[in-house]
Parts: sequence; C-alpha cells; structure tokens
Amino acid sequence: MPKARRARGSGPAPALPLAEQILQDAAPRARGKRGGPGGAEEQGGDGGGDEFVDARLSRRILEQARRQQEELEAEHGPGAPAAPRQRSALLGPGSDSEDDEEWPSLEKAAAAAGRSGDYGGEVEVDPEDEKAIEMFMNKNPPLRRTLADIIMEKITEKQTEVETALSEISGCPMPQLDPRVLEVYRGVREVLSKYRSGKLPKAFKIIPALSNWEQILYITEPETWTAAAMYQATRIFSSNLKERMAQRFYNLVLLPRIRDDIAEYKRLNFHLYMALKKALFKPAAWFKGILIPLCESGTCTLREAIIIGSILTKCSIPVLHSSAALLKLAEMQYSGANSIFLRLLIDKKYALPFRVLDALVFHFLAFRTERRPLPVLWHQSLLALAQRYKEDLSSEQKEALLELLKFHSHPQLSPEIRRELMNSKTRDVEGEQAAAME
Repeated sequence: MPKARRARGSGPAPALPLAEQILQDAAPRARGKRGGPGGAEEQGGDGGGDEFVDARLSRRILEQARRQQEELEAEHGPGAPAAPRQRSALLGPGSDSEDDEEWPSLEKAAAAAGRSGDYGGEVEVDPEDEKAIEMFMNKNPPLRRTLADIIMEKITEKQTEVETALSEISGCPMPQLDPRVLEVYRGVREVLSKYRSGKLPKAFKIIPALSNWEQILYITEPETWTAAAMYQATRIFSSNLKERMAQRFYNLVLLPRIRDDIAEYKRLNFHLYMALKKALFKPAAWFKGILIPLCESGTCTLREAIIIGSILTKCSIPVLHSSAALLKLAEMQYSGANSIFLRLLIDKKYALPFRVLDALVFHFLAFRTERRPLPVLWHQSLLALAQRYKEDLSSEQKEALLELLKFHSHPQLSPEIRRELMNSKTRDVEGEQAAAME
C-alpha cells in the first residue's frame, strides 16, 4: 500500500523515551484491514511507516537471547558479563572496545598457552650447552647503556644539528617543547607505569604521527612501562610507524626491555612475548631491530636465543626477509646463538636462492681451522642444512662438508650428516645431464 503523505508543516513525531518505546512495542496493536477504508489510520496513521516485529519473531529472538545467557552462565557462572560484541555496542562510538577486551583475552591466552606448551617464555636450559655457547661469546662486550641514555643521545644529536642549522639560517634557537605538552605526556607516563588493562590515553596513540616522536617517547620513560603497556605500545607503533622508524622502536625500546626481563626473571613475561610476536607484523624491521643486533652484540645467551627463536617457529615469515636474515647470520662473526637461529630458519623449508645456500656452506666451512670444541647446536644446524637442502648443494660443497666432519665430529649427529650428504643427488648433476643432451 502506498505510503500516506504527511500534511505540510507537520514536523517529525517527537522521539519517546526508550522505556516507553519498549512498552509500546510489547503492547498489542490493532491491525487494520488491507485495502479497507481508514486502513492507513488503523495502522498507525502513516500507512505502515512504523514497522514492528511480529509476536512470533519476538518470541524467537527472546528465546535465543535466553539460551545465550544460559550458556554464558553455565560457562562462567551466574552473573556472567555480556558478550564482547554486546559490550562493544554499549561502550559507544569512539571508545576502544578492543583495548578493553585485550587484557582478559591475554590472560586466557597465557593460561591456555601454558597448558598446551605453546608459550615459549619459559625454557629449561642445558648447563653444558650454555657453557659451550659462552665460549664463543664476546669477552669484551660494549657497555650496555640504559634506554634513556640511548634515546637522549639520539635526541641531543638531532637537536644540536637542527639548532645549528636554524642558527645559521635565522639566528634563532630551536623552540623547546610547550610546557603544556610536557605536562600531558608526564601524565601519560604515570598511566603507562601502572597500566594493566583498558583504554590507553589518546595522547599516546598519536605519538607515531609526530615528527619528534622519539623526543615525546622519551618523556614517557619506556623503561617504567608495565609489560601490558609495552604490548599495547608495540601494537600501536608496529601498525603506524614506517619500517625504518619501527626498527628504531624495536631496537631502542623493545629489545632492551626483553633482555632485561629475561636476565632478571630467567623467563619472559607473557605480554612481552606477545609484543615480540606482534612486532613481527613488520618482518624487515623485526630482523634489523631485534634479531641481527642481538647476534651482533656477541652477548646473546642460550636462554634468550631459545625464547626469541620460538617466535620464528610459530610465525609465518615471507621468504625474502628470511633469506636476507639467513645471509646476514651466515656472514657475521659466530657467537654461538647464531646456530639456533640458523637451524630454526632452515627448518622452515624455504626455497632458498643459491646465493644464500652458498653462504650457509661457507659459514660451516669457516670452522675448519677452529680449535675449540663446537657446541651441539652447531652440529644440529649443520644436520638441518644437510636434511633440508642436500639436493641443492654441489658435489664440491658436499665433499668439503664431508671433509669438515673429520675435523669436527659428533658421535650421534656426524654419522647422520654423512649419510644425508652421501645418499642424495647434487644440483650440478642436472646441469651435466642437460649439457650432455645438447
């Protein structure tokens, strides 16, 4: 039936309070006869402009809602909270429903991961392997500065350069931060030092969009953040910073915090572990800001290598980034922990370029003159290379690796490596067959 026109000059009907609307919906309504005289008036005065759910559909909706509530009470006990979707609707527009739900979900995930063994933050280290790796660590490592020292040094250098340039151009010094800005971010610092769950200050969320984000970040004192705040910050920065800036955040903020946590508690906090996984959203920044600097420092412990290496096992990483990381790890100075990361990346079974495979072979052949006993982890990584890429090696490379086993042998692993290399094809056989056919 066509909709009846309203009389000119009549405005929209005033909105009723929600309680009265619910009572009107529940009250029985008279139905007008279709096509009968006065039908438009009997159906509410606007010819069907107000549509109501019929009684049958209302009963079905209420029945489904009752069943969902019973399921929630059976799972969580009486008085269970509303489902996340319902809660997000009650929070209103512009609120961070994801932040509100993040903490409970992380706690449940931590408990579930602990039961299933998926959480790699707690590991048991073999003392013999740890001693073997310590032999290859840097004996004179550079002094570890605090995070505040590193960031402040970078900021000071940048300010000095800009101030010098501005003074030469205009003769005016660079303006300092507004006191109101300092006051706001000191308040953010207090929030992050006590943060457990819920929404983050909006002033913190806009930091990645600022040109002087490092200076603002320094004001918040990242070394005082809670583990949950570090996870939320990693989510924000990994999503909104460009790759080069994300790399700086990982290297100057996330990595020192992770190393300090492992050194102090002999394990890694679950929220920091999840921050490591979230940081892999930008793989190139993750490798350049966390993995490569950790190995180049020469002080990576066995516990750190196992915990951080478990991220490589559980996450999917593009082959291009993994190939570049393998090439860099193979060419850098050996520090013991390299073997763990090499083995984990090799076990992902990528189709690696020949240049990367050649670098891996040369990495192992460089130990022909090594007099110190090599750790078991070194033999395990060599076995992984032989198992995964035995048919992608040339005959000369296999002969050189077999010769290497005479210098560095392991009673259980070396026979297996020798068997893999000898009972497999070589990549240059196919080239010789193709040349013979021509």
